[in-house]
Amino acid sequence: MRATALIFGASLAVALACGSIAQTPWGGYLKGREPETLSILPPAPEVGSPRDLADRAIFKATRALKDTPRWALATSDARISIADILRDFSCATGVNLDERDAPALALILRRVVPDMVSAYGIPKDAYKRPRPYLRDAGEICVDRSNDLAKSWDYPSGHATFAWTAGLIFAELAPDRAGPILTRARAYGESRAICGVHSASAVTEARTAGSSLVAALHGDPVFRADLEAARAEMAALRTAQVADKPERCDAEAALTAITPW
Repeated sequence: MRATALIFGASLAVALACGSIAQTPWGGYLKGREPETLSILPPAPEVGSPRDLADRAIFKATRALKDTPRWALATSDARISIADILRDFSCATGVNLDERDAPALALILRRVVPDMVSAYGIPKDAYKRPRPYLRDAGEICVDRSNDLAKSWDYPSGHATFAWTAGLIFAELAPDRAGPILTRARAYGESRAICGVHSASAVTEARTAGSSLVAALHGDPVFRADLEAARAEMAALRTAQVADKPERCDAEAALTAITPW
C-alpha cells in the first residue's frame, strides 16, 4: 500500500524536490511509522450525499472567480516546490525565505515529502475519487493533462503539504501563527478555486497534515532538525523583514476571505 501511495504522489514529490534532488534524503523521517490516515480521515463523500452535493455546488460557484486576483493567487499556488513554499510563506512569517538563507528549514520540508506522500496518497488510492472538473464542466487554473486526470481528488496533496508546512512554520514563529495558518488554509482553498480539488478534499487535507505533524514530533531526528530551524528562523527575523509590503498587504486581503 505504501508503494502505491508513493506512485500516486510521484509527480508532487518530484515537484517538491525540483532543483534539489541530489540533496534530498528520500527516506523521510517516519519510514513506515506514518499515521494511519485512511482510518483517521472520514471516508470520501459518496456520490449524491450531502457532502458530495456541497462539493459540486462549491466547484460551480467558484468558477466565477476566474480572472480575479484570487484566481491569480490560486494559479500561483499551483506551483509547488520547496522554493515555492518558502516564498509563499514569506509574507506570513515576516521574513524573506529561500533555500540559501534557510537551509535547515528547507531540509525539513524536503525530508518530510515521503512521509507526507503516504499521509495523503493512501486515502487517495483507497477512495479513487475523480477530480471535480471531470464531473462538472468549468474552467480550471492549470493545464488539463492525462496525468492530472488519472490522479485522485481526496485528499489534496498540495493542501496536505501546505498545512504541514504551515504548522511547522507556526512552531518556528509562534507569534506569527495567525497569519501563517491563514496562509496555509488559503493555500489549500486555492486548490478548490483552481478547480482541481473538491472542498472536502481540501478540508480533510488539513486533517492529514495535522496527523502527520503530530507523528513527526515523536521522531527525535525531526525534533533535532526543528530546533536547528528554530534557531535559523530567529536569526533571520532579527536580521531582516519581508520586503514588498504592498504585495503582502494584497495577499493578506485575499487570504482573509474564505471562498465558500
